[in-house]
Amino acid sequence: MQIGYVGLGGMGHAMASNLIEKGHTLRVWNRSPAKAADLVAKGATLVDHPGQAVASDGIVFTMVADDAALDQVTGGPDGIAAKLGPGGIHVSMSTVSPETTRRLAALHAERGAAFIAAPVFGRPTAAAAAMLFILCAGAEATRAKVIPLLETMGQRVFPLGDDPVAASIVKLGGNFMIMGVIEAMAEAATLCEKYGVARKDMIDVMTQSIFATPLHVNYGKLIAAHDYANPGFKLSLGFKDANLVLAAADRARVPMPLASMMHDRFLAAMAKERGELDWTAAALNVAEDAGLR
Repeated sequence: MQIGYVGLGGMGHAMASNLIEKGHTLRVWNRSPAKAADLVAKGATLVDHPGQAVASDGIVFTMVADDAALDQVTGGPDGIAAKLGPGGIHVSMSTVSPETTRRLAALHAERGAAFIAAPVFGRPTAAAAAMLFILCAGAEATRAKVIPLLETMGQRVFPLGDDPVAASIVKLGGNFMIMGVIEAMAEAATLCEKYGVARKDMIDVMTQSIFATPLHVNYGKLIAAHDYANPGFKLSLGFKDANLVLAAADRARVPMPLASMMHDRFLAAMAKERGELDWTAAALNVAEDAGLR
């Protein structure tokens, strides 16, 4: 199948590569064209504008940083919406607000095209290994066309009904839960450190007993060692997602005090120039509050 792929960061590049390896022909666009070099060597075609990645009745995937970036590649005369004709499908794999998802779904519907929200859980290493967990929401017939492609990029796809907003809000809920895990592990490790127990020992006990999940194991290693220099997910993006969670909660009248606290935790880390570190670097603020760093 000829497919468009827009956004070749750490996640998008890995997913596009997996599609090529499964035999699909890709037209790709990225703000920094150099990131597409190895994909071009594998047979992909690099285009000059997002809309050029689109076949009028084909499928185009986007994996970009935030709502503004998604709006930018979708709208305008050189954007996806202008080129994607009746029968075309835009699959958005970014973590964005429910409002952006709803608005873009309506924009495509006006032109006879379809919109699928398919955000993912997993870091770049999981994307490279095609081990992502992928959410998928949109019209049933459209989902049926898209899911086989998503299955080449992940270990499991979770259909969430006809409304694309469902995938966006579940993704935000999941990222909020990860924020809570980061904070809980950081606080527990810091408490034990204050009592003379090595952070690594504490984390090893927890992740080899009652919290033996991939999330706790992988994040626990980073928090135990204060190893945040090679981000799988940047702290600045965690801050973005905390804002999205709080905005969605405000609209739905859902108090989320932990989300408010994590927003402030990330904000404090951003003020200390930690936005480019892994988002588990919020644990540094916990240690500093306890007088350890």
